[in-house]
Amino acid sequence: MLKIIPLGGLGEIGLNMMVIEYNDVIFIIDSGLMFPEDYMLGVDIVIPAMDYIRENRDKIQAIILTHAHEDHIGALPYLLKEIRLPVYGTAFTLRIVRNKLIEFDLNKYVDLNLVNPGETLSIEPFEIEFIRVCHSTIDGVGLAIKTPEGVIVHTGDFKISHDPDKMKATDISSFAKFGEKGVLALLSDSTNAEVKGYTTSEPEVAKNLEKLIAPATGRVVVALFASNVFRIQQVINIAVRNHRKVIFNGRSMEQIASVASELGHLQCPPNTILDIKQINKFRDDELIVITTGSQGEPMSALVRMASGIHKHIKIKKGDSVILSSRDIPGNEKAIASIINKLYRRGADVVYSKIAQIHTSGHAHQEELKLMLNLTKPEYFIPIHGEYRHLVVHARLAEKMGLPRENVIVAEDGDVIAFDKDGGRLDGHVRTGRVLVDGKGIGDVGRSVLKERRELSEGGLVVVTMIIDEETGIVLYGPELISKGFVFDSATGYLVDDAQCVILEIVEEIEAGLESRIDLIRKKLRKALKQYFAFTINRRPLIVPVIIEV
Repeated sequence: MLKIIPLGGLGEIGLNMMVIEYNDVIFIIDSGLMFPEDYMLGVDIVIPAMDYIRENRDKIQAIILTHAHEDHIGALPYLLKEIRLPVYGTAFTLRIVRNKLIEFDLNKYVDLNLVNPGETLSIEPFEIEFIRVCHSTIDGVGLAIKTPEGVIVHTGDFKISHDPDKMKATDISSFAKFGEKGVLALLSDSTNAEVKGYTTSEPEVAKNLEKLIAPATGRVVVALFASNVFRIQQVINIAVRNHRKVIFNGRSMEQIASVASELGHLQCPPNTILDIKQINKFRDDELIVITTGSQGEPMSALVRMASGIHKHIKIKKGDSVILSSRDIPGNEKAIASIINKLYRRGADVVYSKIAQIHTSGHAHQEELKLMLNLTKPEYFIPIHGEYRHLVVHARLAEKMGLPRENVIVAEDGDVIAFDKDGGRLDGHVRTGRVLVDGKGIGDVGRSVLKERRELSEGGLVVVTMIIDEETGIVLYGPELISKGFVFDSATGYLVDDAQCVILEIVEEIEAGLESRIDLIRKKLRKALKQYFAFTINRRPLIVPVIIEV
């Protein structure tokens, strides 16, 4: 039996991780992270739960990476800390992974293996062919996986591009080749399944960018996703045509530009790229700064510029700032804030809501239809997206003629099985989300998040008392200390009344009881929450500190 088991990425954006299994052989496609949602206060990143991988570690032969975005490689160091496995990917993807492993002090212990688009990797009984796809980063691939049950096509993240430069184009002829031979199942990117039509072409975006940059009389700052090497090259080309020098700013931008240049993906005439320390040696109309921070990330380069705390660049009147990116859901407020700050400093600001200066790396509906037509699958499984994206993509496949019973909408942990009886959902494995907070991995759970939410909304009240163990008499306190919960002069009676509530509880509970202190704590929390909610409609977190002497 062939099993396809998504451990992340089906039902959310990010966390992409999938197991392909046949008898006693397993390989993993991608190992991605997700950035925390609003309710995950203080959490740094989220990674997939890897229980199934731990349980089957002896069967796993390899990890195959489709491209270098964090939602596909960000959890890799956490997986490789536990299980040392060979990793396969394209040149650019592996260079970004190597840099990431160096940060985790794992680079000496991990076997990174280069596979170029068009080449085949053999992991018996599988044969996996890498197929080049166009995405918003370079060196992305889809996979054609030959299995004993038939061929599985996994698109990776993709869009259809017919650019004459094969590095920027999706290899539709290879997808069509497998479609002619017969595809058992297509697993296709659903991120933009709701969006009609085709994605805007990169050349069109480049034209729009040049219309903004060419007439600018001051410095131009272009903020974009650091991984979008194609867009970086476009801006460099525009800079050269308009006799401007280029400065890269932001750690990830500098790192990716360096890797892309070494691999030949970024090209420009000599002396075009400047060190940021040289910025004051050139006139404003001779400079373009390519920077990170398009999502308003705290302390990113663009945020520091807009806030006036950047070491080398202060935004001023006459500067043009272009945000050549989309708003990632959840970042809208941060992006609006940075745009306002840039305007306050006198800059001209252009962003995607007022100009076509960005295009998605994920296929729109017409391109998704084309992929279905090229591969002609017997079964269809939508992947990569929230549940509504999967459903919309599934309905699109049905409209294209696939029988409803052959369209499988799965979620994380669902086992999709193929054998002589066909394809179907066949059970479920344990999966979920693991929260990474600082150096803690998985130690922040629901109860901690609940407490953090209560602290953020209602503040904290600490009640301190010392009680005589024999008599039960209060020797000290009750003293109330608050953080984020203010006892101001207008509500001074609250402290006195709250102390009365506490003392009444102490008096109610008979001295000498074995669990008296625990009972006092429990009743005290409940009573004070009710009291504060009733009197001033606030619900602080109550922490009793009671000492018996």
